[in-house]
Amino acid sequence: MRILSKTFLIAVLVLFLGLFVQAIQAPSHTVSKSQDKISQPLRIEALALPNNMTFAGEKVPLQDTDVRERLDREIHVNTYWHSNMLLMIKKANRFFSEIAPLLKKYNLPDDFKYLAVAESGLDNVTSSAGASGFWQFMKATGKQYGLEINSYVDERYNLELATKVAAQYLLNSKELFGSWTNAAAAYNAGNAGISKQMKRQDATNYYSLLLNSETSRYVFRILAFKEILSNPEKYGFYVDQQDLYQPIPTNTIVVDTPIEDFAKFAKQQGINYKILKIHNPWLRDTFLKNASGKKYHIKIPKPGYYVL
Repeated sequence: MRILSKTFLIAVLVLFLGLFVQAIQAPSHTVSKSQDKISQPLRIEALALPNNMTFAGEKVPLQDTDVRERLDREIHVNTYWHSNMLLMIKKANRFFSEIAPLLKKYNLPDDFKYLAVAESGLDNVTSSAGASGFWQFMKATGKQYGLEINSYVDERYNLELATKVAAQYLLNSKELFGSWTNAAAAYNAGNAGISKQMKRQDATNYYSLLLNSETSRYVFRILAFKEILSNPEKYGFYVDQQDLYQPIPTNTIVVDTPIEDFAKFAKQQGINYKILKIHNPWLRDTFLKNASGKKYHIKIPKPGYYVL
């Protein structure tokens, strides 16, 4: 019995020792597998370019090697900047429904909505140079085309009025240069800048010009946004309808008197100060000094879209 007991105890000890060794080795083995998995590179593929493409009805010469490679760059840069492109797809669903009818109203081709994407990312941003709004007007240019810009009101942030001015500028450029593509390039470089390069290089087509790095990429960025936003699933972007930013319907009230306090004014309209400013970013102060009695159109969102 004693011999059996001693043998039994030894067997048990050997068993536990084996399990202990396995327990020590197991985590190391697991980490090794995990490391092997992490070390494998992600599969990143080159994207096929479209065979044919137009901008505002004008053919893009994709048979030209330089043109193809410049478009190739912008499509890859914007496709693989996943977070930015996803947000652009979401925002486009909201704002294109507002911009497209304005372009039609002011006689611009629908493709110019992609120029607004290239300019501002569909956001009321201000550049380091001082250009502001969806259409990125400088203060001097905005005033030249009749926008009110002061401490109380900055109509560069008024989407309808700024779109009207953008249309005027682009229509003038189209008349000057004879093509919508050239007009789009001039929106970035200025009419004088494009005219100077056309004269210097004895060329009349954007795709034939050697321009600075920003303008040489500009139209191709617009084309890339058109291609990706028109065919998001082709480039790997799958966004459910419920995840898109939806248009928010508004009512418009006309005001031709001063407004002493926008916070109180907002509450009278059934909203708050923040919501008032979201839908009317052109109102730049906490009050409106309207000594001239000018008629301002203020948008008030319909109920059901915000929690007050």
